Amino acid sequence: MAESKRKERRMVNEILELLVTHYGGGLSEDELDCGISDFQRAIAIASKAHEGQFRKSGEPFFIHPLRVAHEAARHWMDFASVIAALLHDVVEDTPMSLGEVEEAFGSEVALLVNGLTKASSEKLSREALKAQTYRKQLLLAIEDVRVLCLKFWDRMDNLQTIHALDPKKQALIAKETRAVYVPLARHLGMGYVASHMEALSLNILYPARARRYRRAVQVLRSNVEPQLRQIRANFRQAFDHYRLAPTMKDRWRPFSIDATRNMGRGISALYTLEIQVARTMDAYLALGVVHELYNAIPGKLRDHLTIPSPFGYQALKTTVQAGEIRLRVQITTHKLARFNESGVLTPGFEFRKENFQELMKSLLEGEAAFDTESLRLAASTIQVYTPKGDICTLPAGSSALDFAFAIHEKVGLFAWRARINGQTRQLKSRLMDGDQVEIERSMNPKVLPKWLEWCITPRAQNHIRRYLRTWVQDSGV
Repeated sequence: MAESKRKERRMVNEILELLVTHYGGGLSEDELDCGISDFQRAIAIASKAHEGQFRKSGEPFFIHPLRVAHEAARHWMDFASVIAALLHDVVEDTPMSLGEVEEAFGSEVALLVNGLTKASSEKLSREALKAQTYRKQLLLAIEDVRVLCLKFWDRMDNLQTIHALDPKKQALIAKETRAVYVPLARHLGMGYVASHMEALSLNILYPARARRYRRAVQVLRSNVEPQLRQIRANFRQAFDHYRLAPTMKDRWRPFSIDATRNMGRGISALYTLEIQVARTMDAYLALGVVHELYNAIPGKLRDHLTIPSPFGYQALKTTVQAGEIRLRVQITTHKLARFNESGVLTPGFEFRKENFQELMKSLLEGEAAFDTESLRLAASTIQVYTPKGDICTLPAGSSALDFAFAIHEKVGLFAWRARINGQTRQLKSRLMDGDQVEIERSMNPKVLPKWLEWCITPRAQNHIRRYLRTWVQDSGV
């Protein structure tokens, strides 16, 4: 018990230090004092509410919301978010009501806590309640995306402390995480968070394979570490010559099914040396230094520094032959590294809120209670251009018809054919990253049932279904 109390005090101090570091400079003295006061009240209320409660593992329950709050603070979330993280289980697991949370901390905190509280009804089945919970989270996430971000930290902590639960329940939670929360995190630009959640889920679903993977990586690391140490030293010496002072980080690939398939391809499939520099121009200079020092492998250079990759990260990627080692190198700025880590939460980045809201709305309008397949598709995106040069972000695999409906419902309904990079193409043609697309329209709607097979976006499919239903009703068929 004494050890738990020491752990609680340490985490509380660290959370407060992170909040003051991230937000202290942008708040007035009164606002900062108010935030600290609310944080301390939330600690007291949550600690008292969960007093005497223990998790299945035997751990005091209050440690869980503290860890969730710590992750929230570490990923740039504000006072209201951290307070909601501390209180996120009080409505579900204690006598405290949502109204009492709102009275004590205001509507902002109450909305976030509500988004983390499961739907409840004695009349609905477990599956129906799960679907209702998803819909509730998405509806509130349309209003405030922080609802989902807090859910990610909650789910990650649950996955890390899940082993006291029945194995069947563990598997259900892991599968749900992969189907719902991993693609949502990717869509929000939180690639590292998504990879971490997926690795935790797969550890539960495939424990033997995960152990083999960890052992193989451990052996590989010990074998190549002397060479990696020399390569890093060579890079530092070369960077010093050009007065660059980058940060270098080892990125070993988390466990995944794809990672296990690539274990035989050597270190370049499992390890990336990340180089972080101060400015964008320094990143290109660093790339030149890397290629000057070691021979580049043709066809392996990817420039996602200014335009994000389909999975959201922003960096230069290259592969070089460093002696006996074929090495993957990722170069980014300190600022973009924070974005790669925290996605939508990163200070200084403008989140495309409208795109996210449209996706969430279209998922909620789907034929199923919750369209997990469309959500999975939306996790990997491409960027295509309108004739005027405006960017339109679509799921990878989208067709010209998906693009038409993304522009406007009438553009989609009256679409006749497409011009992709100046070439006339059918509406079912799949788009590639960077394509410029123009939709040619007819005088009357040309909607056909087979259009549903040509589209992958929920928005397009929903518009097509609605039109076809209306047409059937109007024609009296």
